[in-house]
Amino acid sequence: MPDAGFEAGETPVGEPAQGRSWTSAVWRGARRRCPECGVGAIFSGYTRTSETCAHCGLAISGHRADDAPPYVTILAVGHLTIPLLVAAKLLFDPPLGLQLAVSLPSVAALTLVLLPISKGALIGLQWANRMHGFADADDTSGRVSV
Repeated sequence: MPDAGFEAGETPVGEPAQGRSWTSAVWRGARRRCPECGVGAIFSGYTRTSETCAHCGLAISGHRADDAPPYVTILAVGHLTIPLLVAAKLLFDPPLGLQLAVSLPSVAALTLVLLPISKGALIGLQWANRMHGFADADDTSGRVSV
């Protein structure tokens, strides 16, 4: 069934006929690029999203990432670092001061690297699923009619 406002076989610019690919949208977002075109930057700062994509004009400001990117980042950093720290403790038994001197900066650096990646990936996933501010202009699903 064609979308309202489009003839059979036509799709909006930049959108494949079968819908939005969540894998490419997540990949583009993780690379900090626009989930629609993959060219424009999604962030205007470290994790501050741009209002719109400079290349295709996609309105990015309507996303609702909220607490999910920090949660995903904490989950990933914990699963990457804890096994390494336990293995280092079992194999080498370094003194506590050395453990803290190595692990704390490593965890902080990994967290700072992964946070914008996870936020971009989540924004890409939201765009692909037409969630929150990324629904089509003529899409009224999820809205309550009175």
